[in-house]
Amino acid sequence: MSNAFFANFDLASLTLWLFWIFFAGLIYYLQTENMREGFPLVDEDGNEAANQGLFPVPKDKTFVLPNNQGELTVPSGQPGDRTDVHDKLARTAGANGFPFVPTGNPLADGIGPASWVSRKDVPELDAHGKPKIIPMASSDHFHVSAGRDPRGLPVQAGDGKLVGRITDMWIDEPEQLVRYLEIELDEGGKRLVPMTLAKIKSNRVRIHAIYAEHFAGVPETASTTQVTKLEEDKISAYYAGGKLYADDARLEPQL
Repeated sequence: MSNAFFANFDLASLTLWLFWIFFAGLIYYLQTENMREGFPLVDEDGNEAANQGLFPVPKDKTFVLPNNQGELTVPSGQPGDRTDVHDKLARTAGANGFPFVPTGNPLADGIGPASWVSRKDVPELDAHGKPKIIPMASSDHFHVSAGRDPRGLPVQAGDGKLVGRITDMWIDEPEQLVRYLEIELDEGGKRLVPMTLAKIKSNRVRIHAIYAEHFAGVPETASTTQVTKLEEDKISAYYAGGKLYADDARLEPQL
């Protein structure tokens, strides 16, 4: 009789157990890699949460960024939390889970639906290391081939008042689409509005999110030819917050 090891060994069972061990390790790896941003968790008051979950926060890993942007070490090197927001909100109840209410100007304070993330204050770059989003006026490669060209149209705020005119479109070159419209305010200065929050009509561009009095407070860009990731977040948050905070009537149930 043969005494070979595999003669009485269940290879199918071994294969199954190896698969389950590999699968469990894969889940552990993917979950911990997913925790490189936003961890450790904090509670509603900004303190470290008692329940951090089943998986530990991973050890630091350093990534070499493209286009000579240096290195990034996470999770310890991620942008700091906006601890200032806790001074701009007030509890409505003592227990956790209840909503907070703003104590100042929610659009300017960047809280609730108007909140933004501390992204890097540099433009998003394309594969060639150039800013992705630029004004159409600075490029000879794009023109409006279909639909209504909004340039020159008056801008109507959510309260029906006119606040300025569209002077340019900011395009995402790699994606070949319009990201922002540029508004020259009647009171002076230029502001951007996300294309998705503007409705182009035949004789005007309507922006429902905010009222005429709010346009002067829209975050400005430091450059006239590019917009940074941080500026994008603040601009988009400002308009999005107006959907709730522009008018006290919007705070009430809609049904």
